[in-house]
Amino acid sequence: MPVIKIKDSESFEGAMKRFKKTCEKAGILTELRRREYYDKPSIRKKKKEAAARKRALKKARRTLN
Repeated sequence: MPVIKIKDSESFEGAMKRFKKTCEKAGILTELRRREYYDKPSIRKKKKEAAARKRALKKARRTLN
């Protein structure tokens, strides 16, 4: 869990912005979205393979240009 120390002259908005940035760096939101629903191992494998295919196509397109 990310923790920030609020400075004396800092506004709430500034502290909130720093907290959000530390959460984003820690990858909490992406982890939360990934764990929101249970994926069966077979579905997880299919998603992983689809992502690999997508990356390969993107890489191939970049090398052609």
